[in-house]
Amino acid sequence: MSASAQARPGARAGARPAPRAGARAGRLAAAAAAGAVRVFLVLAALFWLVPTLGLLISSFLSPTDLNKGGWWQALTAPTRLTADNYERLLANDTITNALLSTVAIAVPATLLVLVLGSFAGYAFAWLEFPGRDWLFLVVVGLLVVPVQVALIPVSELFGAIGLFETTAGVVLFHTAFGLPFAVFLLRNFFAEIPRELLEAARLDGAGELRLFTRVVLPLGGPAIASLGIFQFLWVWNDMLVALVFASSAHPPITVALQQQVRQFGNNIDVLAPGAFLSMVVPLVVFFAFQRQFVSGVMAGAIK
Repeated sequence: MSASAQARPGARAGARPAPRAGARAGRLAAAAAAGAVRVFLVLAALFWLVPTLGLLISSFLSPTDLNKGGWWQALTAPTRLTADNYERLLANDTITNALLSTVAIAVPATLLVLVLGSFAGYAFAWLEFPGRDWLFLVVVGLLVVPVQVALIPVSELFGAIGLFETTAGVVLFHTAFGLPFAVFLLRNFFAEIPRELLEAARLDGAGELRLFTRVVLPLGGPAIASLGIFQFLWVWNDMLVALVFASSAHPPITVALQQQVRQFGNNIDVLAPGAFLSMVVPLVVFFAFQRQFVSGVMAGAIK
């Protein structure tokens, strides 16, 4: 055998580590790219939180300090922070009553949408009745109706039946405009439940109500929780509907803060703690149901 022929196996054996080096370089490049993405996401999150952080710090600064400079002055002089703004705000009966009024509006409007939307979503998904598909198209069409279009006619209707400037009227308005999206979302989610599972439950003697409560609702829990978070946040942060339909004597927190605006001068000492206080409840609700929210979003993405 010639020397060149003997050298080929050696050359091949020496060339084997090349793919390993390439794979190692690929892994390092992938790790570097993932690290860069993480750094970018962290910086984007910090940049997104700057207004909230500024609002929080401003709520703990006195009006005098706020007039001297921006909220960032507290970063170098933390001794200027004080809780006097919150003490005065919580001593204001208008604000405390507004918080209670907001709870009285947001909780029933959310529960009604969840209950009615769940029943309607199950009916559109699994019950056979005349005109089901056409009626569902009407529900989908209601999604594009803006709230502003209904303000005047609904105001006239509520005035005729005695619901104008009442908590019940605001709840009914939010429920009516929240139901189309709820029915659309839950119907599509319930329709993905395997038919064999429902048929097996029917063979075991389960009626429609038992089937709905024992099978469909547990499986649709993530979607219902996600819908509840969206509905609650929308109602809690609403100002337009509350400004039109809510009672002027018992306004929700958004309208109450708007009424605290002074005609002359800056009143950030009132708005900053009030705005941050109104943010606490939605944040608590979101983080309390964060796992269900993520599960509902991921389930919808997979399906």
